[in-house]
Amino acid sequence: MTPPILTTLQQQSRRVLIAGAGGGFDIFAGLPLFFWLRSLGKEVHLANLSFTELESCEGVRPVPEVLSVTPESSGSWRYFPERHLACWLAEQGYTLPIHAIIRSGAASVQRGYRWLAGSIAPDTIILVDGGTDILMSGDEAGLGTPQEDIASLAAAAALPDIPHRYIACLGFGADTYHGVCHAHFLENFAALIGDGGFLGSWSLLRESEEFKKYEAACQYVHDRMPWRSSIVNTSIIASANGWFGNRHPTSRTEGSQLFLNALMAQYWAFDLSAVARRNLYLDQIRDTESYHDLSLRIELFRARLPRQREWLDIPF
Repeated sequence: MTPPILTTLQQQSRRVLIAGAGGGFDIFAGLPLFFWLRSLGKEVHLANLSFTELESCEGVRPVPEVLSVTPESSGSWRYFPERHLACWLAEQGYTLPIHAIIRSGAASVQRGYRWLAGSIAPDTIILVDGGTDILMSGDEAGLGTPQEDIASLAAAAALPDIPHRYIACLGFGADTYHGVCHAHFLENFAALIGDGGFLGSWSLLRESEEFKKYEAACQYVHDRMPWRSSIVNTSIIASANGWFGNRHPTSRTEGSQLFLNALMAQYWAFDLSAVARRNLYLDQIRDTESYHDLSLRIELFRARLPRQREWLDIPF
């Protein structure tokens, strides 16, 4: 009755890298896993593909593609969630940097991941997606915001020497705001079950210590950046606290239609290699150096598709 991924993490993982795949606040969706693994005595490291203008930040930069963010790092006061999170973690007694990876092309992101793999030497990597659009293979009605997810997926897929590589999605339904058809997510999910790539799902419980710390960390950062609070994480937290329907935990979504529900607070875990194999355009973006080139390659792939899957409303 225990999801296979949790069994492996408990019994075989010793040094874990949790990385936010889709940029921005995605690393926050990995915090419940971070707190749980730390409680088991595991060595856990954090990384995040960053929306912060890292070029204007000051701090430890081991390679051009990575800024190791600590409370002492300097940067924009308007948007720097990694630094605020590093400050909150330090106040809780967790002294570790958050490795912010430059938002760029897939080849640049891969160099960042290659440094992380060499420096940390993890036996396990978990790419965390706040939402579910990392499972979009390319021919769906909408891909959401694919650039960051696909760059992270390509980078992690190019690290075959790491024994355990996983994807964990949290926030089912949140990507509707970005045009994702969740019937297509469920269709891809079913295909991964058939491929043996599904590793289990479980819910965040508001009574758990992991959820309480996750909620506190998000609140701390949102208080310091109220104009840029995370749509996905506020929706997850509200859903775990029993909110339902068209309710808005952040003013950023006012005027749009939300559907908060309990499935938003559920993790869905997959084998990373299985997800990578099902992606239709991963090879076409691997050598991109800039964010512009990455976006252009995705647009060209979509333009050349003979057909896209038609939008399907979930019939219940």
